[in-house]
Amino acid sequence: MREHLTKDTTQSRPPDHVWRDHSRAGRGRGGSQRIQGHSACLCVLCACVLFLLTPACDVILTEAPPEGETFDAPLPGLTSTQLASFARGDEAFEKGFSVQEGLGPIFNQPSCESCHPGDGRGSPRTSLIRFGRWDGVSFDPLLNLGGPQLQERSIPGVSPEALPAEATAVSVRVGPPVFGLGLIEAIPDSAVLVNADENDSDGDGISGRPNWVTTPEYVGKGPGPHLGRFGRKAGVAFILHQVVNAYQQDIGITSDYLPVENGHPQAGVPVRDDVPDPELPASVIDDVVFYLQTLAPPARGLETPEVLQGKAVFATIGCASCHVPTFQTGTHPIQALSNKEVQLYSDLLLHDMGPELADGFYEGVATGTEWRTAPLWGLRLVREFLGGTPAYLHDGRTSDLREAIRAHGGEAQSARDAFLQLSSQDADALIRFLESL
Repeated sequence: MREHLTKDTTQSRPPDHVWRDHSRAGRGRGGSQRIQGHSACLCVLCACVLFLLTPACDVILTEAPPEGETFDAPLPGLTSTQLASFARGDEAFEKGFSVQEGLGPIFNQPSCESCHPGDGRGSPRTSLIRFGRWDGVSFDPLLNLGGPQLQERSIPGVSPEALPAEATAVSVRVGPPVFGLGLIEAIPDSAVLVNADENDSDGDGISGRPNWVTTPEYVGKGPGPHLGRFGRKAGVAFILHQVVNAYQQDIGITSDYLPVENGHPQAGVPVRDDVPDPELPASVIDDVVFYLQTLAPPARGLETPEVLQGKAVFATIGCASCHVPTFQTGTHPIQALSNKEVQLYSDLLLHDMGPELADGFYEGVATGTEWRTAPLWGLRLVREFLGGTPAYLHDGRTSDLREAIRAHGGEAQSARDAFLQLSSQDADALIRFLESL
């Protein structure tokens, strides 16, 4: 995996079978596990012994998690037909591809869920690398050297990509959460743009600006420019574009929407896998898009007196200037997305975050020091879904929310400095508030 910027060019051979990520085990996803032979007998015997020794069944039997305690539940109000599409998209999102099914020829991970475990935030073990070259005047994504994304894994017979020496901008990124994307997409442009202040006309030091991006023809929205909402630098405007591009770039899977394999210029000769393109029909892509549109964000935690104190501190020191607490969606063809409150804690705009968080990578109009304000919803469950160790910031560099705040600079400098001046009681309350979102 890409935990370091140095490149191991040893070819990584993925399993030839399809496997399932066991991070979801016991959460009602993926069907029954088959146990055969002596293993089955042993399990039955153990169950009988435990039943005899245990005073209550609820001690040994698992239960479904309460509503709002996972990242993989559907929005309320879906019809039976929509729930069927949600289920199909769920299975497709989990699916790990084999070489025989078209994986590669170069890729990062064999499934969507590999980068987004449990539909939540990724970890540094499965981070992506974007790269390019900034010469002080213009940015070159180094397309002729495999940019802008590094695919460090490959199928047998194909060499993986290596980070080229020409790259002066290297951006390491962990997978962002994928719940609530439909709600984000359903927020009207005007609601986002009302917070934009590119020239800091009000003098508050916050100059958020939109990332205006172009969109492929298959999205059906016209070339744009469109308001970017998705990705660490808001480089994508629509979920369909995000899904199609991720299949092709991250997994090496072509589709009816994008039936051409990802190029591998570092190989020097054309390379491909042995499966005819396109490798996925549009219907599967559509189901995954619907699944991501209708994944519900997790519920908020309890608002204890300490959490309410932290909420007030959050607003007082200026965090809410960029981490805008709520939006309202507009009218949407999917009724479950229409006119809903979105407790996002982001303005979806670009902000200069200073040198400590800078990656030097340009994306759309986003510069090498700019990032889209990261939504804070779901922070409450990050630790649980990453095996007890959370990963914060775009590259997952820290498991400590205080360290994440200290890394803020640029437009967030004043809020960061105010945090550092808080009493220990107020600082602790602010962290408890963040951990309740």
